[in-house]
Amino acid sequence: MAALPPLRRLLALRGHRRLLSTAPAASSSNPPTPEAVLYDIHSLSKDPSQALAVFRRSAAAGQPVSSAAYNLMLRTLASHPSSAQRHFWPFLREMQEAGHSVDQGTYLAALASFKKASLTADYASLTAHYDKFRKGGKSATAAAAAEAVRDHDSAGLDSRLADIGLLPLTETTVITVLRELREHPIKALAFFRWAERQQGYTHSSVAYNAMARVLGREESVPEFWDLIREMKTAGMHVDIDTYLKLSRNFQNRHMVREAVELYELMMDGPFKPAQQDGPIIIRRISLGPSPDLELVNRVVNKFEAVWGVKTKELLDGVHRALTSNGKFDEAAEIVQTMRGQGHQPDNVTYSQLVYGLCKADKLEDARKVLDEMEAEGCVPDLKTWTLLIQGYCSAGDVDRAVQYFTEMIEKGLDADADLLDVILKGLCSHEKVEEAYSLFVEMVDKAELRPWQGTCRRLIGDLLRVNKLDEALALLKTMKTCKFPPFADPFPPYIAKHGTVEDARNFFKALTVNTSPAPAAYLHVLKSFFAEGRYSEAQDLLYKCPNHIRKHPHVTKLFESIKVESASAS
Repeated sequence: MAALPPLRRLLALRGHRRLLSTAPAASSSNPPTPEAVLYDIHSLSKDPSQALAVFRRSAAAGQPVSSAAYNLMLRTLASHPSSAQRHFWPFLREMQEAGHSVDQGTYLAALASFKKASLTADYASLTAHYDKFRKGGKSATAAAAAEAVRDHDSAGLDSRLADIGLLPLTETTVITVLRELREHPIKALAFFRWAERQQGYTHSSVAYNAMARVLGREESVPEFWDLIREMKTAGMHVDIDTYLKLSRNFQNRHMVREAVELYELMMDGPFKPAQQDGPIIIRRISLGPSPDLELVNRVVNKFEAVWGVKTKELLDGVHRALTSNGKFDEAAEIVQTMRGQGHQPDNVTYSQLVYGLCKADKLEDARKVLDEMEAEGCVPDLKTWTLLIQGYCSAGDVDRAVQYFTEMIEKGLDADADLLDVILKGLCSHEKVEEAYSLFVEMVDKAELRPWQGTCRRLIGDLLRVNKLDEALALLKTMKTCKFPPFADPFPPYIAKHGTVEDARNFFKALTVNTSPAPAAYLHVLKSFFAEGRYSEAQDLLYKCPNHIRKHPHVTKLFESIKVESASAS
């Protein structure tokens, strides 16, 4: 039998193993370290009362409760309205008394929670508290230290920092300075090394984790992994809060290899990420133009070694990576594995196949997938149709794209702003701007679909490009109806070059809400006429402008400049 590719072989071999449904061992077996306390609080983040009880027990038992634990607990309390009102402020006072400060991430997260829960008074109080803290003595000292680190090389750093008054050092001070230096990772590392040389101070795992969060950037990857190895040698672990922040950062910056290596590190340690993390990382890998199957395989290995199950999300992630790489035979085998584990392929699974086939320019095969879905009782949803229509638009076959768009509507599915944007972009890119506008009117004005602001802006630009000013002005009014900021910028230069005075007046009418447009709008149009050398049209337009515009000092100055130029020329 031919050898199976790594992913298929891995899943096939493990398909016969008895599956385990239990989670990894609870963190109660972990040693009483700052990382363990964080892990316990994080695991109870959906139940603030329980999380707070764990925090209290940890502190009462003499376990190390760090600044990171206080901040995580504060975020947890803020995220639930009932606990925010009962426990947030007493806990914050307790946190201050213990010598810990609110970090920026916690501050922003708490503000977002208060805003979502309409806790206006708490929002205002926290803002005032944080502003006061930022101006306080310790915060000001940390800011001055960070500025010194940014402005000095390592040679002159010792004396400069000693003069600022940082000594004797505390862990909270070190962490605060590191936060101030988060945009300068190598400089932050220089400060970290300076701090560890100071008598009477030793970095704990909390400080190391703070340093790791700063170094987790593309420009400091070598230093980051050096620090992680240093932590392992010292018996320290990356805590769960640091892991979550770093993992998100790596994925957002397209540093998926670092995200995978960090995931492996955590899965090998005592503080394992949540089950959904593996599929999320695989999905991020799959978003690239050519997903790295070796990285996918590594995530699958760690996931199954710890969890002992093949979840639907995991299998969908593997399927997504394979279809995106055009490996459709292997993807079909994953679907069979999925069925064998009792997971029925759904719209997520089929949508990934449609996307992969369209990417491989197998459009007819992609269309047949929808028929196969219906035959199996899985009705294609809006996302599946959108991917198919997008595939035809990308291939340049916009007529078929419109055909399938119509078919989808006839089947009783309503388009959304995403699909409207896809098909309008396809039409306009193939010089079918009038058809795009007609479809826009049909969907927005008649079917009452709310478009994206970006869709309106782009369509206005395309309409002006093909000299459809009236339609573009109508679209400007639609933006006003949707309460979008009006996209006025392209109109003045277009009207000044191709339009009339009446067109300019219609533009002002389209901008009018309850009052006349701002003087800047009138000035922009008048300047555009001047730039085209159409001084008489500018003068005619001025006569038809409101009195306060004609007397506006900037408008007066503009026309006086022309008189001066005319006099000089004569």
